[in-house]
Amino acid sequence: GDTGSPLLRYAPWLVVALGFALYVNTLFHDYALDDAIVITENMFTQQGISGISGLARYDTFYGFFKEEGKANLVAGGRYRPLTPITFAIEQSLFGGSPFMSHLINALLYGALCALLFFTMRLLLRERMDPDTAAWIALAAAGLFAAHPLHTEVVANIKGRDEILSLFGSLGAWWLVLRAWDTKRPALYAGAAASLFLALLSKENAITFLAVIPVSLWFFRKSWTPAKGIALWPLALATIGFLFIRGSVIGWSTGQPPLEMLNNPFVKLVGNQYVYFSGAERWGTILFTLLLYLKLLVWPVPLTHDYYPRHIAIHDLSDPLVWLSILLHVGLVILIIRGWRSRSLTAFAAFFYLATLSIVSNIVFPVGTNMSERFLFMPSVGFALWLGWLIHKRLQARSAALSWGVLAVVVLLWGAQTIARNPVWKDNYTLFTTDVQTSVNSAKLQNATGGELIAQAILPANEARREAMIREAITHLTRAMEIHPGYKNACLLLGNAYNYLKEYPVSIQWYQQALSLDPGYREATNNLQITYREAGRYMGEVKNDLPASIDYLQKALALDPNDFESNRLMGIAYGIGRQSEEAIRYFTRALEIKPDNAELMVYLGNTWFNAGDPVKGQEWHDRARKQDPQVFERLGIKK
Repeated sequence: GDTGSPLLRYAPWLVVALGFALYVNTLFHDYALDDAIVITENMFTQQGISGISGLARYDTFYGFFKEEGKANLVAGGRYRPLTPITFAIEQSLFGGSPFMSHLINALLYGALCALLFFTMRLLLRERMDPDTAAWIALAAAGLFAAHPLHTEVVANIKGRDEILSLFGSLGAWWLVLRAWDTKRPALYAGAAASLFLALLSKENAITFLAVIPVSLWFFRKSWTPAKGIALWPLALATIGFLFIRGSVIGWSTGQPPLEMLNNPFVKLVGNQYVYFSGAERWGTILFTLLLYLKLLVWPVPLTHDYYPRHIAIHDLSDPLVWLSILLHVGLVILIIRGWRSRSLTAFAAFFYLATLSIVSNIVFPVGTNMSERFLFMPSVGFALWLGWLIHKRLQARSAALSWGVLAVVVLLWGAQTIARNPVWKDNYTLFTTDVQTSVNSAKLQNATGGELIAQAILPANEARREAMIREAITHLTRAMEIHPGYKNACLLLGNAYNYLKEYPVSIQWYQQALSLDPGYREATNNLQITYREAGRYMGEVKNDLPASIDYLQKALALDPNDFESNRLMGIAYGIGRQSEEAIRYFTRALEIKPDNAELMVYLGNTWFNAGDPVKGQEWHDRARKQDPQVFERLGIKK
């Protein structure tokens, strides 16, 4: 409100409108990707408001896995209850509507962009005149709003944790600046509360413990370390959060697992997985840091998946790794050289490195090589610097030129954002699109194969079912080539071949899954079902009773109490005129389902064939008593 420019006066509304408008085409999207973990398949979220206590008392993944231990697959665990709590509230209010969740994400994003404008304008007000501060703040907020890297955060409902974390962090920053400038200590308490909520959304907000005091050094002449003691409420809020987090999920950061999909710094040597060497670990990390810089400037191509081996193994002999070293050393030198002069460029570089540090795999492993959402918070520093650079280089020449360049960048990035959003429509669209980019990601190849199978078995896709399953097999086979120890890919390959009725191959894949994990319950269950279906197929279609009985015996070895396997075994032995065995299996099936009238008819027939019409008639009478229409339904005249 302290600027004379009409355009700048309406800047907050402009960035709200821009942030929201860029994501209007996501409103009718479905749930996708990790939405299952925090929303659709999370037992606490699905309970609505009554599930909030569970969300607060357990690791964020617990409500999805529903088992102790599995929630801690990624080293250090995750405690981010605030965002799932918002999803639980939406579940109660709107019945789990993806439209409402996407709408809320888009609105929050627009509001976040406005808060970024207010924070940047307040940050810069002591360094420059009001119009210049407002122009750079508007540029930073507009560039941030339009950046295509943010599609993963806004278009994916689960990405709200990033939005709320940055919202709370910026809120804390703005309140500290207000408290500093107006000398109103009470505002520090509000800043602490805001930071606490940010931490409950996602732990990366902790980096603002460094960002906020450093920003005061760079942008407030009155800053001294002695005066910095006024920030103690922020430290107290952080300590409080860490205490709660540790009490809920433990204090250990955990040992990174020897599982490639939860620790990207392992590789297969011979027949076992081992940790990267130091040179490989640092080479790969430094290469990903180079990719982050590249995506900030040139966000093409985009993908949601950077799991192994989309990022190949690099070591210190790679020229690109040395380029990354030079660039990042240059950023550190820039910060050091600009520290005394309080350079805006130096601060932007500090902001970028500080907020990226916690997700860089340098401090601790984060479970994946990199992710576009990890740049959501660091991109604030880049947007601030780029907005300042456009103003500094072009405003003196021509105000129209600076506005024009800013508009072109925002329009280009905005167009890319709008074009990228439809990819997030649902899992099928997302996986089948991004797998063309992340061709070497075992996780995405596996996810694509699984989704193709899920879609193929729908009635609407019956005409192209086999083609879709064959395509799924191609992706799943590629996943196994990348990650030979991928038990879920083995399971899905078993499922695919089962649907194709290629039972021997299906059985081989289930057995391979069990060789990787003998306790793999899903593989055992599916193997039992496949043995049973193979037995049915060999009997009903191939008329090969010995093969049918062999498969059914294997099914019963895995689950002696499976009704259908016992029933089919009785039928097979009955057709083969082995009445004694048929009676044994029919009797066992009736013990499992005592009220099954059809089975009583079969048992009666078998007793007749065995030469005991009294027992045969007895079972037929019991069948008719249980279901008077059973003989008519079976097409048997009595």
